[in-house]
Amino acid sequence: MVSNDPIDYPAKLRAAVAALQKQQEKIAALEARQHEPIAIIGMGCRFPGGADDPDAFWHRLLDGVDAIREVPAARWPVDAFYDENADAPGTMSTRWGGFLDDVDRFDARFFRISPREAVSMDPQQRVLLEVSWHALEHAGLDPARLNGSDTSVFVGLTALDYAKVLYRDDVSRIDTYGATGNVANVASGRLSYFYGFRGASVTVDTACSSSLVAIHLACQSLRTGDASMALAGGVNLMLAPDNSVAVSRAHMLAPDGRCKTFDRAARSEEHTSELQSRLHLVCRLLLEKK
Repeated sequence: MVSNDPIDYPAKLRAAVAALQKQQEKIAALEARQHEPIAIIGMGCRFPGGADDPDAFWHRLLDGVDAIREVPAARWPVDAFYDENADAPGTMSTRWGGFLDDVDRFDARFFRISPREAVSMDPQQRVLLEVSWHALEHAGLDPARLNGSDTSVFVGLTALDYAKVLYRDDVSRIDTYGATGNVANVASGRLSYFYGFRGASVTVDTACSSSLVAIHLACQSLRTGDASMALAGGVNLMLAPDNSVAVSRAHMLAPDGRCKTFDRAARSEEHTSELQSRLHLVCRLLLEKK
């Protein structure tokens, strides 16, 4: 079929320009969203040295508190595993580390967990429940009102020591809760289940950067619109000597137990006080700028 009607090229051009402008506006909006500020509305924490909330942790930093101590007897007998020779089989080259107290204590009833299940539940999962509740309280949020929300959860977790402690000498003790209590993916899933969140629920293991990557993924979920709020963090409890023995073989532990990553003096005890002084100074400068 042929038409003799003239083609209105100017109108077609205007329509094409309008469509192009509309697409450019969409692209600009998406790009702007990728750089939109993220609001941290609440925090919770448990760090060695009794820093059980953000304010306590901040003041420990300001005061230059050294929270590193000898391995507690409740974790493992340090004398049986210590050897200053990092190449000695079956030993670790440090007696020191950062440890939380009372990780065996847990209010299971508060989190609607039976005593039987709590016994088989990794203390790391327990700490995540407790600290996440504190973070929501710190934000002034009622957890019950978040049930059914699109809140996402990202947890950094790399060590799974509890199963070694619980079942090392008797695998017959493994019960129906042995799997859910001692696998990494349940760490985030348990939070989502308890609070009734409907967003993404991801456990991240990228070794020492796990918590950082978890926070990065949480920011991404907010900027892409997958979630309107995200719960992100990490946990690491040293409950068994195995991992420390392994990293000792790789010469990855400083004898004084203080982390000096990527520093040439990583194995120098003399350098510890200098690092602490620098950290103390940075904290003081930040406080003065507030």
